[in-house]
Amino acid sequence: MNFLQNNLIYCIPALGLVGIIVMMIKSAWVNRQDAGDKNMQELAGHIADGAMAFLKAEWKVLSIFAVFTAALLAYSGTITEIKGIAMHSSWIISISFIIGAVFSATAGYIGMKSATKANVRTTQAARTSLKKALKVSFTGGTVMGLGVAGLAVLGLGGLFIVFLKHFNVVSVNSTEMKTAIEVLTGFSLGAESIALFARVGGGIYTKAADVGADLVGKVEAGIPEDDVRNPATIADNVGDNVGDVAGMGADLFGSYVATILATMVLGQEINVTDNFGGMSPILLPMVICGLGIIFSIIGTWFVTIKDEKSNVQNALNLGNWSSIVITAVASFFIVKWMLPETLNLRGYEFSSINVFYAIIVGLVVGTIMSVVTEYFTAMGKGPVNSIIQQSSTGHATNIIAGLSVGMKSTVIPILVLAGGIMASYHFAGLYGVAIAAAGMMATTAMQLAIDAFGPIADNAGGIAEMSQLPPEVRERTDNLDAVGNTTAATGKGFAIASAALTSLALFAAFVGIAGITAIDIYKAPVLAGLFVGGMIPFIFSALCIQAVGKAAMDMVQEVRRQFREIPGIMEYKAKPEYEKCVAISTKASIREMMMPGAIALITPVIVGFTFGPEVLGGLLAGVTVTGVLMGIFQSNAGGAWDNAKKSFEQGVMINGEMHYKKSEPHKASVTGDTVGDPFKDTSGPSMNILIKLMSIVSLVIAPYIAVKAIEGEHKQEVRKEIRIEQKTDALGNIKTDTLINTTDTLSR
Repeated sequence: MNFLQNNLIYCIPALGLVGIIVMMIKSAWVNRQDAGDKNMQELAGHIADGAMAFLKAEWKVLSIFAVFTAALLAYSGTITEIKGIAMHSSWIISISFIIGAVFSATAGYIGMKSATKANVRTTQAARTSLKKALKVSFTGGTVMGLGVAGLAVLGLGGLFIVFLKHFNVVSVNSTEMKTAIEVLTGFSLGAESIALFARVGGGIYTKAADVGADLVGKVEAGIPEDDVRNPATIADNVGDNVGDVAGMGADLFGSYVATILATMVLGQEINVTDNFGGMSPILLPMVICGLGIIFSIIGTWFVTIKDEKSNVQNALNLGNWSSIVITAVASFFIVKWMLPETLNLRGYEFSSINVFYAIIVGLVVGTIMSVVTEYFTAMGKGPVNSIIQQSSTGHATNIIAGLSVGMKSTVIPILVLAGGIMASYHFAGLYGVAIAAAGMMATTAMQLAIDAFGPIADNAGGIAEMSQLPPEVRERTDNLDAVGNTTAATGKGFAIASAALTSLALFAAFVGIAGITAIDIYKAPVLAGLFVGGMIPFIFSALCIQAVGKAAMDMVQEVRRQFREIPGIMEYKAKPEYEKCVAISTKASIREMMMPGAIALITPVIVGFTFGPEVLGGLLAGVTVTGVLMGIFQSNAGGAWDNAKKSFEQGVMINGEMHYKKSEPHKASVTGDTVGDPFKDTSGPSMNILIKLMSIVSLVIAPYIAVKAIEGEHKQEVRKEIRIEQKTDALGNIKTDTLINTTDTLSR
């Protein structure tokens, strides 16, 4: 036990390495599976090539951004003091930033590479059985989940060890420890920056292709979804990988790192006597998340079905619940072993068992968010059925129904989040909120495996349709795809919930470093910042949706041109020019992702250096509240619209009459799905990165704007007023004598 205590810090990156090794084993297993006939492999090759072309184009642009930002961070790290106040940073923060950016991009690449290998193999497996198809697709998703979690724990744990050695950290309270953690924030900033561009760019790509393919292919030409004759169908399938896989991988990689980092920043403020040199509150989140990788691996063993009639969703839920329960049980022993009996953060005293309770709160919040999201987006549930029923009266009522479902879906998640924040704070103060987020993120590997399974199944169905395989193959892939739509929605719900708790933890860390004690919205500048922050998610969403609309218009015109100018496409006598549609989506996504990304990165810097940390705190509060609401609303509305449309493929009962594909209600549902596409795959899931990235940028600049807070904070003047009132009678004699003493405190 003494050996483990003395070397625990080295076990953390080792746990990340275990995740990467298991990932490589599973990846090799996927690659060994049958990839089908020559035609299937050719189609899969087009998808893989298109995905790689996008990533290369994106990386070229982002490499310029990374170098420029790293140079600014390196310069800021050379500033040792501002007006006599020491800065705890170093030029090495630029290296940390670049490593975070590279790891984030690598996480997305691993997921994309795995998905493009697994999709065609899932199609081939579906020719055999649903059980085999699930195994291949879920294993492909597991590669992504373990790759993301493994890289995050390896990178963060490894860098922390390096920085402790480099800065000669001898105690937790030392300035060297502050420097080590400040430099480590660069890793999180790099991860989140790349995640934002990957998520927004990938979302614009996939939805431009999807909307263009649907409007011309399904609505105008009347051909099935993923029909090989549709020139945009390859771009659509590429989009599933660069948006829902590479983008989601980078997204949750950033969340994972930011959550751990925020808890470490707060943990560094806690003075304890323990067996780990006073570092137990700092190491705890890394240990829990590292062990969460092992527990997620165990959870994957439970994801299996018996036959064609088995419920795929239940199998995925069993794996998810297993990893959550194991994490909950193990956390009790980890917390009791690592932490002392009592801890104190900023005057709030709590016990080690209360830290465990906060972790349970995080796991419960994440679970409830997933369950609620599943209810509002799953086929056969009330919300989706309400959209189906209202599709019978046309396109407009379908849109109205979807919007109302999305708005209603915010109520329970927000109440759960509010309860989770209050409960975790009650148990362990601000550290409790942060460790609750870490507990929620502990099973990220499992959550991502379930999430990535969806686009793999979607691609598999597309390849089956394009290859004109027997109907039973498409039925199996459609079964997986329908479940995948729900798991994608629950994954986004999980990501938004984790972002809310993570942002609150980052906010608490920012307040401490910036040197302010409260955010007073009674002050006009702070209130103004709150309103401006509340507006940012709306303009951010507008730019994302507008980008999809503009790119989709270009896609529609290109698809129409090919149908018009290339004879024989509809008769299968000529091949469409898939590469031109891929180029349109790639160019549009790279061009349009810049402005939303700039808003997230530049706004906190301008507000912080112009108006100070308290106004910036108001801005962050506004962004967080409206960002979480917008994210839940858009993701759930889009997911419900999608599954309402898919329900018609199996047949739905409306007013006693069965309706199928190509019926009028189905056409209305296609319109709803098209409107929901940028909601659920572009702007909605980008909200969580927006609020986290703005919080991290604020945390990085906090030491530099803290000077203004110290200079200007709570400068007050006191006005004392003494007034004597006398009342006299008719003869002029004093009848009453009243003394009034008034004291006002006025902010200057």
